[in-house]
Amino acid sequence: MAHILKDTGYDCTAFLGGITSNYNSNVLFGKNNVVVVEADEYDRSFLTLHPDIAVVTSMDADHLDIYGDKSHLEESFRLYAGQLKENGTLYAHEGLPLDHSVSYAASATANAKAENIRVEGAKFVFDYKDDTAEINDISLMLPGKHNVENTTVAIAIALKLGIAAEKVKQAVANFKGVKRRFEYIVNNGSQIYIDDYAHHPEELSACFHAVRQLYPDKKLTVIFQPHLFTRTRDFADEFAKVLSTADELLLLEIYPARELPLQGINSTFLLDKITLENKKVCGKDFVVQYVKDAKPELILTVGAGDIDTIIDPLKNILNNA
Repeated sequence: MAHILKDTGYDCTAFLGGITSNYNSNVLFGKNNVVVVEADEYDRSFLTLHPDIAVVTSMDADHLDIYGDKSHLEESFRLYAGQLKENGTLYAHEGLPLDHSVSYAASATANAKAENIRVEGAKFVFDYKDDTAEINDISLMLPGKHNVENTTVAIAIALKLGIAAEKVKQAVANFKGVKRRFEYIVNNGSQIYIDDYAHHPEELSACFHAVRQLYPDKKLTVIFQPHLFTRTRDFADEFAKVLSTADELLLLEIYPARELPLQGINSTFLLDKITLENKKVCGKDFVVQYVKDAKPELILTVGAGDIDTIIDPLKNILNNA
């Protein structure tokens, strides 16, 4: 959203949850009164905001160390949706239990919809349609249905603000994404290495699906670092189901972040639930040596802890293979 506003000349100030590749920053400064904020439900901090336009992309159960259960999480989202300024607009992914919202999705029944999604080369291409506008053959560097849907709602807002469709289409095409969000680290023909911040089962699933769509015939080696003991405990079965769809899994120990250890909750606990045969709990040094020896053709590192410390070593190994 921030990129579209910047690239088309509409302008904005923005506070983002990651480093944008186009601007090499997570803070953008503008000269008008438009502010784009990537809000977070983690500690209910999004309840300090009273926007003119709000987007809710998902309400998946997470941060249960804060909320206790999904019902309290959903209650906070409803409070957030109720804090719109007068005559404000709420956009919500189709299917979310939020009243009085404009729905968006890769779905024929959404108010703002992505249609005819296809992969052309290494890019996703789709058509946008709502009640008043239609934009065909939109090219997106970011892969996956979830990124197409995120782009769909950004387009809907840009059109609502009066930005010309052709300018919006051009801005989407040259958006390079965000660091650690399906970021290509190595792509040299013989080997592909992608890094992603995914740390929730739904995020992992979306990431894996995007990889499979782009590279259906390649063996997928996943290196995953679970984040938080409570999240691993609360979603162990969901994590196991997604991780079992990899071809090969190297599982790092849980990154504790703000938590103290929980009795019996570790990566071996998670590994035992994974049905994949080619799986192993290991340390970062083992991962680096394994990649050096085995030279997997398609590597995906995922997690929100300090797994990013092995990105450069792996990059150097693969580039010098």
